[in-house]
Amino acid sequence: MPKNKRSPVELRNMFGRNLRELAQSYSSVSELSRQLGINRTQFNRYLSGESFPRPDVLDRICQFFGVDARILLEPIDVLAQSGKILNGPFLANYFGRNAQRVPTDVFPSGFYCFSRRSFVQAEKFVFGLVIVFRDDDGVTFVKGFEAKQAMQFHGLPTDTEAREFRGFALPHEDGVSLLIARKNAVTFSFNYLARASSMESNFWSGYVARTMRESERSERVTRMVYEFLDQDISRTLAAARMSGFLTEEELPSYHRHLLRTGEAFS
Repeated sequence: MPKNKRSPVELRNMFGRNLRELAQSYSSVSELSRQLGINRTQFNRYLSGESFPRPDVLDRICQFFGVDARILLEPIDVLAQSGKILNGPFLANYFGRNAQRVPTDVFPSGFYCFSRRSFVQAEKFVFGLVIVFRDDDGVTFVKGFEAKQAMQFHGLPTDTEAREFRGFALPHEDGVSLLIARKNAVTFSFNYLARASSMESNFWSGYVARTMRESERSERVTRMVYEFLDQDISRTLAAARMSGFLTEEELPSYHRHLLRTGEAFS
């Protein structure tokens, strides 16, 4: 028998403990069960570990609290912190999973190359590659890697793990924003993008802001351009080969146009 196999009693007890902790944020069990559309007596049986919900009811509970099926297997305090924060009762309607659903026609899944002025070398530009994808709940994520030259400039490791960044998207009335961080929240950046006019409607322009103290030697906000490559492997590989620091002349022409390289950001 596998070591991690749980008995029905263990599953009910784990679910009951987790449900009791999640329910603590609500002053009334009656009101909570009403919002969930579950009979109060039956809901109390879930809380006590005496009973277990049908799959459709379990899905309703998970959707309501912004958790997943791990609620059956792990204590609630070891589940993803983002789930407890962004999908908790205080922020769920503002930053939770429903609020994170970015329509694919606004910002499609696939590969993108991006460009911006370097924060550390004002005469250079950063060119990179990211992938945008959605999970089963429709939440939009982004993943990419910092340029090796930028890491070297700061005296930081250049291995893949140190360079990787990840983030998620939130919709706006006229665009999308991305909150991005390196592992363990070492650095953060906020990206705002809106679709730019182009023949193929495959460009987004906006700005990126990094979290740091004000400095006379470097900027904290600069323009940014995203170009959608879809699943075009040849263009994606070409963009990957270009990744790193570029001069203004080395930038793709339409990136240079949208970055308005001769104008100060305001």
